[in-house]
Amino acid sequence: MAALRKIAGRTVGDGYPTYVIAEIGINHNGNVDIAKRLIAVAKAVGCDAVKFQKRNPEKCVPADQRDRMRETPWGYISYMDYRNKIEFGEAEFQQIDQYCREHDIAWFVSCWDADSVEFIRSFEVPCIKIPSACLTDRELLESCRSTGVPLMLSTGMSTLDQIDAAVSILGTERLLLAHCTSAYPCADKELNLRMIPKLRELYSCPVGYSGHEVGVATSVAAVALGASFIERHITLDRAMWGSDQAASVEPVGMSRLIKDLRAIELALGDGIKRVYESERRAAERLRIKDTLSTN
Repeated sequence: MAALRKIAGRTVGDGYPTYVIAEIGINHNGNVDIAKRLIAVAKAVGCDAVKFQKRNPEKCVPADQRDRMRETPWGYISYMDYRNKIEFGEAEFQQIDQYCREHDIAWFVSCWDADSVEFIRSFEVPCIKIPSACLTDRELLESCRSTGVPLMLSTGMSTLDQIDAAVSILGTERLLLAHCTSAYPCADKELNLRMIPKLRELYSCPVGYSGHEVGVATSVAAVALGASFIERHITLDRAMWGSDQAASVEPVGMSRLIKDLRAIELALGDGIKRVYESERRAAERLRIKDTLSTN
């Protein structure tokens, strides 16, 4: 059995209910009110946590992309200007922190650079996520490790050798690994969900799934394959402006996901063969002969 971890008082791992994370990310489009609406939806449908993203655009935006122009809700502006407008700062995260406390739901962030790790320390978040794109960033890995909080590492766009190298830096004592394919949205044929039991074999930590596919059935399948936590992007409307909206789940879909995965948890059982009382009554009606029993 894989090791267990605690996030905001909830135990994550084998034998415990699947920990469900609603990834708000940047689907708030720089608007705190939209962020609050998404938090409220996540709480209402039964998610355990919401997650945002935090980065320093000066460090995270490649130089060759900074001056590229694009259409945005703020007009035709450079990519760098867009990244700055979409980024929440101290005031916005203070509101998010208060709102999540009022609604009794955990929140944390994906940190894209060491500056963002230092920024988020003051909020005493129960976990820090390292995004797939940053799995090979030693400075970020070491900064995250220094926080002492549980760390969730997404493994998209990475080889097993790269994952091994990252895990060797982070250690497994506070680690949770998320299988992931970093395509938005991701085709079913590239989800490769059998990597979930593979990662469970390779690493002594809880393994979950961060999905970007359309629909929820495959995320439920991830739980059947041993995922102890599920992360899916959440949106108010997939038609909203934004790069992640199309790979996100609307409120009705998120509610269905949680309902279905809770049913799967019950259906999986414990692997011990037994005859249930409901079967005994059926046997009395349907089993004509029993010439195998010795007693």
